[in-house]
This record gives sequence, structure tokens and C-alpha cells, in this order.
Amino acid sequence: MQALPFIKMHGAGNDFVVLDLRARDVEITPGLACGIGDRHRGVGFDQLVVIGEAQDADAALRFFNADGSEAGACGNGTRCAAALLMGESSTDRHALQTVSGRLEARREGGRVSVNMGQPVLDWQRIPLARDVDIDALPLPGAPSALGMGNPHCVFFVDDAEAVDLATIGPKIETDPLFPQRTNVEFVHVAGPDRLRMRVWERGAGITLACGSGACAAAVAAARRGLTGRKVALAVDGGVLGVDWREDGVWLTGPVSHVFRGELVPEFLASQS
Repeated sequence: MQALPFIKMHGAGNDFVVLDLRARDVEITPGLACGIGDRHRGVGFDQLVVIGEAQDADAALRFFNADGSEAGACGNGTRCAAALLMGESSTDRHALQTVSGRLEARREGGRVSVNMGQPVLDWQRIPLARDVDIDALPLPGAPSALGMGNPHCVFFVDDAEAVDLATIGPKIETDPLFPQRTNVEFVHVAGPDRLRMRVWERGAGITLACGSGACAAAVAAARRGLTGRKVALAVDGGVLGVDWREDGVWLTGPVSHVFRGELVPEFLASQS
């Protein structure tokens, strides 16, 4: 077993370990994902991003949460992977294949954008356990539900800072209304084109930012008439931009490379 190189990155504090497996045959098991994600015994991440070969795109991406479960989408992780690939090719546009579909990414200056596609607004596809009003779920606070590659539950509150994320987040994540669990966002309107968001991510817990969550919050706010379709979201780790256009929901923000390293064979063998 050979050492496995990795790259540590983050987008607005949403942190990732990126593995480029285009030239390696490595099976990412839940145990291996958990081991790498352990912030004490591994490297630590909110999500693991795996780059692979794709026939009809520049690369394929898979995402794993810190609990070893696989995520359908990861907006900031996609932006980080796109930044790496753009750096290799010296081009400012890439197409990336994910289980949620083909995503287009662009680089402008020091910021990277990705089109996360149109929101899923059908209760069966989000998915929810039963047919309910997705803009006023039968939960305390009447939150919104929608899909952005992952299921999301968006609460609009008076003060996102005052929410006890650690207590409320896991209860909503595992509520029976969400058969595949859900990401949970708490949002307040800070201005006509500005939102403040804090997030509990399915399979990861409290994170400093969530790209698909930012998209979900922006769409939910626009559907309620609280903002327009283009907003800035202040998250715990920085500021993300979301623009809900005719061709999809565009997520824009900073990307940071932190360090490169390698997972040694002894560590890899211990996680199998």
C-alpha cells in the first residue's frame, strides 16, 4: 500500500480534504472517510472531496461527510475542487460531474463560482416523508424545505446568532419528516439583499459555512418574498454570494489552499 497524497482546503471556513484519485484505485469506505475526518486521529474535515475521471466532464466528484456517509452535493467543496483543476489547466471554466448532475464552475479573480442547478421543490424528490407545504412545514417555526443536491430545512428566525444549533440541529436533522435526514439552516434577514445564516449539516454537525445550504436559504428567502434572487450570505466563516438565475442557482465565494500532505500506509491500513 502506497502513501496517499491529499490537499487541505476551505471555502469560507467550510473545510475539506481533497483526494485526487484520477490515477489511483482507492476504495473510499465509510471507515476510511471517518478516519481521515477525525480531527484528533486523522486530518479533519467537514467533507471529504474525491476527484475522479469522467467521460463527459473535466472530472467527477464524490463527497463524504465526517460521519462516513456520502453527500449528494457540496457547493464549497465543488468550488475548491474546481479551483485545483483550473490551476492545473490554466483555464477559468470547468464542468464537473456529481451524483446530483453536471455542474459548471467558473473562476473570476480570486473567487470561484459554481452553478448548483435549479432547486428541487417537489416534496417526493427533496425528499419528505409526506405531502406538505414546503414553504411552511408542519414543524415549530414553519420552516421551508427544498433540495439543492441535498435535502435542506430552512428556518427564518429573529436572530440566527441566538439559536442553540447544537441542541436544535440534530433534532431537526433526524425528524421523521426527513427520510434521508436533512441539513438545517437558521437565517435572519439582515437587509434587502443580505442574509445571516448559521448551519447544522447532515453528517457533519455545526460548520462555518455550507454552500448548498446558502443556496437553499437564498431560494427559500426569495420564495417567501423576503429578498430578491441575488443575495450575500454572512456565515460564520465569511461571506458567500448566491444568485438564483434562469439557468440555476450560482454560488460564489473565496477558496483557500491550506497545505498538502500524505496519508501514510500504516494509517490507511488501520482504517480498512
